[in-house]
Amino acid sequence: MDERHADRMRQAVLLGNPKTKRTLHLKRAMRDQGAPIEFWDWETFWREKSLLKGWEQKELFLKIDPPVWTSCCLEELGGLTSNYETFLEQLEILGEREHIRFLNSPQAILQLLDKKGCKKVLKNREIPVTETLEGDISDGEHLLMAMAHYDMFQVFIKPVKGSGAAGIAAFRYQKRTGNMTLYTCGMEDPQTGRLVNTKRLRRFTDREQVMTFLNRLLSLDCIVERWYAKAQHQGFSYDLRAVVQDGQTDFMLARLSKGPVTNLHLNNHPLKASELGLTVSTVEEIEELCKRAAGSFQGLRSVGIDILLEKGSSKPRVIEMNGQGDLIYQDIYNKNNIYRHQAKMMKRWLCGR
Repeated sequence: MDERHADRMRQAVLLGNPKTKRTLHLKRAMRDQGAPIEFWDWETFWREKSLLKGWEQKELFLKIDPPVWTSCCLEELGGLTSNYETFLEQLEILGEREHIRFLNSPQAILQLLDKKGCKKVLKNREIPVTETLEGDISDGEHLLMAMAHYDMFQVFIKPVKGSGAAGIAAFRYQKRTGNMTLYTCGMEDPQTGRLVNTKRLRRFTDREQVMTFLNRLLSLDCIVERWYAKAQHQGFSYDLRAVVQDGQTDFMLARLSKGPVTNLHLNNHPLKASELGLTVSTVEEIEELCKRAAGSFQGLRSVGIDILLEKGSSKPRVIEMNGQGDLIYQDIYNKNNIYRHQAKMMKRWLCGR
């Protein structure tokens, strides 16, 4: 223990939401370790901004879980995210001033919230990622021009700071015929006219309908990426979600889908990565890629990484990273390894190691 702070009591703290699976299963892991953890409610913290009062004589190990968003309207996504970013920035300042150690620093979480910025960091470190279309792509016509420039005729589009497939769209354009196909979880609410996120993937082929939707979606801050043909397993295409903590891959899950979007809340199929029949060399390449990606951001000890394996070659590429991507149902309802690892990190710190 640092002698300068030897007189300060150490306390592990979770800033999150009561009764969520994240909270319940981290608390369970801490109980199994025989280690105490204090809980702070995001809603109270958001309102009062004063939970750190009275903690001057303590050192904190703070884990930040994401707040629960109260709106499914895509046009409100930027405002909600901006508020969250402001609080993360305030927490970063508090961490510099007070005696706080973070599981993931607010700055690291902020960096990963920005999909474009995150991709740039990875590319600068020569880590394979899904290719991004650059330039002004603010409406459907600009998108078609960019796709022609890159000689790329199927892409994914998603809000830069969204999560959970919010507003995601897969778009295919046939240059010779002009035919278009759009798959998306977004739709216009018939009652309010607002663009909302849903838990259902829809398919559109009418050009006017597709272009109208693209114009609205691209008016938001979006990232546009190459739509790669993914590796397949038993007739399903899939990508991977890996949770990496302190450089160790604690869990890797395949997300299998008959369509282009693999998020599990869209009724897609989870499968342990170990059941895919991947070669030892491919698994090692994926784990090394994840380790390098996680190590690219200072203050990042726990991260969820989405990985694409190219069809045919099985070459892995990072799709995106999530500084709060540690909730995997297939883990918490089994061995709870991810949160057990976090609990061990906290216990070691509480014991001064």
